[in-house]
Amino acid sequence: MANSFVKQDRVMFESILEGFNDALVVSKNVSIMKTDAATMERSGDVFWRPQPHIARTYDGSDQTSNFKSYHQLAVPASFGFRRSAPFIMTDMEMRDMAAADGIQKSIAIKLASDINKACLDAACDYGSLIVARAAAASGYDDVAHIDSMMNEQGVNSEDRKLFLTSRSYNAMASDLQKSTRSFGSDISDKALRKSLVGEIGNFQTYKLDYGKRLAAKAASALTINTLGTYTNYYVPKSTSTATTGERNNVDNRFQVVTLSATTNLAVGDCFTIAACYALHHITKSSTGKLKTFRVVAINSGTQCVITPPVISNQGGSDIEAEYQNVSITTTANNSAITFLNLVAADINPFWHKDAIELLPGRLGIQDGNGVAVMRGSTDNGCEIVMQKFQDINTSNLLYRVDTLFGVVNKQPEMSGILLFSQGTEGP
Repeated sequence: MANSFVKQDRVMFESILEGFNDALVVSKNVSIMKTDAATMERSGDVFWRPQPHIARTYDGSDQTSNFKSYHQLAVPASFGFRRSAPFIMTDMEMRDMAAADGIQKSIAIKLASDINKACLDAACDYGSLIVARAAAASGYDDVAHIDSMMNEQGVNSEDRKLFLTSRSYNAMASDLQKSTRSFGSDISDKALRKSLVGEIGNFQTYKLDYGKRLAAKAASALTINTLGTYTNYYVPKSTSTATTGERNNVDNRFQVVTLSATTNLAVGDCFTIAACYALHHITKSSTGKLKTFRVVAINSGTQCVITPPVISNQGGSDIEAEYQNVSITTTANNSAITFLNLVAADINPFWHKDAIELLPGRLGIQDGNGVAVMRGSTDNGCEIVMQKFQDINTSNLLYRVDTLFGVVNKQPEMSGILLFSQGTEGP
């Protein structure tokens, strides 16, 4: 059989898969949605993931006027990433196939890094729960602030994850080894000897060896119209109907809003709106803390896209009452916007496990078409495909290792970012 795998190739592939599997640290802390390859191809590699229903209750025995339909919201998910690692081994290098060890290790690290980074980006770019700390990372109080915010807004207390940059993580470990110092204390000993934070403030913490940074805000003195007669409040809807009669699902994670200007506004900026308070998503009671928002895109000199949308129930519809996330106690045509990213800083993302979802894909590469093909799957379902082909013109062996996957932040209001050294607390 032409181009069949020899023993060395098979060992190399198994080693790639093992290293790849071991390195998937971040993606092991998100939810996994397995898909059917044929269905995904027929749907253009896009399918819709449902968001949680939010129930309503009423007082009294007579509920005649309260029999109403529920509204199902959904989020589009797709295979947005195909990563490939091609390489060549010459006929001289093939005299010692062990030389491939270094190559396969680098492939394992890079492909795992690609998946991990995609998961982190989904949280860093779309997480809307913003915790700004005045000083550098210090320990429990930093994490407790996140815990309080998530509790107040009704985010499930289980499976909370916090990923810290190395400097922030080590600063927290320093706090633990000092404040709990007593010889024989498991917490302080591990913090001292291994810089281990572990579980703190109801979050399982992890150390990043790379991360993203958020620039300091450049915009200033911006305002937004929060009057009920204006259009800056959002009315969710499950579907929209085109003029042709075709009905499509609607992504309700984002909203286009009109500001006084978008001058110097940047994607990623974090802000609050005056008198716009966050609600508990189930009870609809006010948290007494301002709701935090992110800038996702700049559309024009006055319009931008934000997440989450401002669902204030100012329109008075049933679906607004179900998904209301803010209460605006004082409306105005020029409500002040206050930015939270005052100083350039590392982004420390956090999320509930169900907020971020990884979609492992499958490539339709077939064996017997002139190349040898080998497949394998990691623990989280990510498929790895290795192909090998010998070029008769050069006598070189051509290898490529591919993976297909998607990542979606289903719940920006169940994920967020922690910023240190901002000079002031917020919100």
